[in-house]
Formats: sequence, C-alpha cells, structure tokens
Amino acid sequence: MAEAQSSRQDPRRRKKKQPVRRTVSQICPPPRRPLTVADIRPGMENERLGVVRDSMFQNPLIVKAELGKPRERSCTLPGIDFNYGLYVRGLDGGVPEALGHWNVFRQQPTCPHELTRNYIAMNRGAVKAGLVTARENFLYRQLNDIRISDQDDRHIKKEMPSLPPNMTFGVVARPSTPFFDLLQHRYQQLWVQEQKATQKAIKLEKKHKVILGKLYETQSSQLRKYEPPVKLDALWHMPQFQKVPPHLDTFFTEADRQRAIKAHQEEHAVRQGTLRMGNYTHP
Repeated sequence: MAEAQSSRQDPRRRKKKQPVRRTVSQICPPPRRPLTVADIRPGMENERLGVVRDSMFQNPLIVKAELGKPRERSCTLPGIDFNYGLYVRGLDGGVPEALGHWNVFRQQPTCPHELTRNYIAMNRGAVKAGLVTARENFLYRQLNDIRISDQDDRHIKKEMPSLPPNMTFGVVARPSTPFFDLLQHRYQQLWVQEQKATQKAIKLEKKHKVILGKLYETQSSQLRKYEPPVKLDALWHMPQFQKVPPHLDTFFTEADRQRAIKAHQEEHAVRQGTLRMGNYTHP
C-alpha cells in the first residue's frame, strides 16, 4: 500500500497533460467584414458627425484602425453560402460511374505538314535537261516540283548491322585494381628488369659492332666531293653610269706636271720622317 501511495505522489510518473490544439479558424481567422453604420458605437475611432453612409466605411483612405483590433477590410465579401474555388460540374458516381462511363482521350487531328523538296532529284533533272543558269533552275523547279515522301524513309533510316545474339551493350566494366601487385612493388621490379635487359642489349650491340679503320680518299670519292667553280659574270651597267676617269688637266705642260708630283712626294717623305722623330724617345 505504501508503494502504491508513493507511486501516485511521484510527479515524474504523472501523465503528461495534452496540449490544447487550436483550430484553423483560430490560427488563420477569416477576414473581417467591412464596417457598417449599425456597427458604429459611441467612442469608436470611426464615429462621425452628420450624415453617415455605409460607403464611407468601404474607402480605405477614410476608415481608421480601431485600437487593439485588426484593420477592417474595405471590400465586401460574399455570403456564408458562397463556396470559394472552382466548381467542377459532372457526374461523380465513384468506381461504377468510372467503369461505366470511361472517358477515352481522343487524339486531335494533326494538320497536314508540307513535304520537303527533293533538291537532289530536281538538280539532276535540270542538268539532264541542259539547264545551268539560276533562272533556268528556278523555272524548272516551279514546273517540276518534286517532294520527299514520308513513306519513303530509305534516305533517313539505315539498315541495322547484324549483331551476334550474345552481344552486350553498354560500357565495359573497368578491371579491378591489382592491390597485391601495388603492395609488393611488382611494377617497380618489372621496370628494373626492363632497364637491365635494355642495358644488356646495348652492351652486346657495342661488342659485336665492327670498328672500321681510317678511310683513304680515292679518286672517285674526291670526284664525288668536287664542286666545279662557277664563274660569275660581271653585272651589266649602262654606259652613262660606268666609272670614267677624270679628264681635267690643269698643267700647261707635262714638265710642270712631273715637277708638281716630285714636290708632293718630297713633302710626303719629310712629313713621314718628322713623325718618326717625334715618336722616338731617349733612354
């Protein structure tokens, strides 16, 4: 009995009180209807003097918000019997109605589309008829308008290649990674073996290679390397641009000319001797 009383008094074992659930109308109350003259009481914000009409309370610029209340709507709402949403008219008899009156979707008639022109056949016919200009081809296409038939799809559809019956389509699965070879450094060992085999082959090739001695030049090898000289002709110049020596002679006689040349040579010799003496240095 004592244990029963203790369990009743234990607050942790008491049954939790269920929370109060609010209705949709409490969470989202419906919009309030616009005020009317009958709803106005003395002391309200929208109390007015003079003539008061119901249309005054439907103007959002005139209606004032009441203290502690949501703002009134200025538009009239339909009555209580009004149903919001789209009303679907039709018979709804459940499964029997659906089985007895099955609405089958009827395919709408497709509009006939214009067939494409067969330019290959028209160009071939124009060439056979001997027409080559653009004007002649245009007139030929107007008189012989050839279209591609929808039934003849040989130019579009190709014959499928014959495939074996056990053919598998798709991407081939990637082979599994050789983890054991990676852990044992198998690829490194293979590479080292390949390098050793390559070096051994190179050594054998060098060993069996015949070392040739000095090659002597023969007359045939010399003639093969000989290049005959090519004589280049002088460039042709016009006579009026050829180098012509000067023809001006300012000496009266040949003796005067020789005397001037001799004096010039003596002066040149004296000048060279002076330069040598100037460059000489005493010890």
